[in-house]
Amino acid sequence: EEIFDQIRDAEQRGAILRTVNLISNELPIGVADAGFTVELEVQDQQDGDLLSELDVFVGFNDNTVPDGGTDLDVAESLFSTIPASAFTTGEFGLPRTMVDIPLSEFLSFTGVQEADLFGGDQFTVRFDLKLTDGRVFSNDDNSGTITGSYFSSPFLYTPTVICPVGEDQFVGMYMIEQLSSGNFGDVWGDVMVELSIGETSTQRVFSAVYLPQFGIGNGPAEFAFDFICESIEVPGGQGAGLTCGNGGIFLGPVTSIDKGTYDPFDDSVFTIAFSEDETVDCGGPAEVTVRMTKQ
Repeated sequence: EEIFDQIRDAEQRGAILRTVNLISNELPIGVADAGFTVELEVQDQQDGDLLSELDVFVGFNDNTVPDGGTDLDVAESLFSTIPASAFTTGEFGLPRTMVDIPLSEFLSFTGVQEADLFGGDQFTVRFDLKLTDGRVFSNDDNSGTITGSYFSSPFLYTPTVICPVGEDQFVGMYMIEQLSSGNFGDVWGDVMVELSIGETSTQRVFSAVYLPQFGIGNGPAEFAFDFICESIEVPGGQGAGLTCGNGGIFLGPVTSIDKGTYDPFDDSVFTIAFSEDETVDCGGPAEVTVRMTKQ
């Protein structure tokens, strides 16, 4: 009859759809057996006994509409339903299932033609986790607590169309040469960095000290960029490691159409265009271009 016991008895927890293994989240152009594959695990207040079924929704985001062209976005709709009986028991005693959607099924379901695909386009795969008590959980119920680390429960995945980049391409030592000035002159200065493969096969990352010419004493910060079919895309929200006191200086994508470029058959040199101070921490964004030359 203690207050704690009353709170505990009245407590109601949600449910988690944990990513056990994201096997494939890329759709290389021209690869016949490309597809999306993920292994998922359900965790609820009764160790999976509340699981009723898992609904799978599929849609398409046309992110490469040419000037004057037609936007081929396809709103998500129900693709399939996986009943609790189709789940197996994983190593922690919780229900697990494998979801595998080949590119051919993405195309057939959405009506998108393979010829209309280009690097950067994305299919969407979203899950509704349904419990026996009638509750439903999906990505709108998420918080930062369950989207990262162990739980890794995003409920929403965006398999992306890519042009394949070999694991031996655009890796190793590169010299940075700044071709346009940022807010404070050089961003990294003329410095040698080591490129390595990032979170996907088409992403590369390096670490460098931001504004080294001022000798502030800040350490290297990681910078990532993606090779998207002869264009280079820079993800937003990348911390530079310094601040002017307004939340931090972040590097991100440029707003102009003049993005970095590369030759998929020659990794000796390429350019990256990015926005410095994209959240206006130090007065406003500046579009910067650097040349990367392999050593």
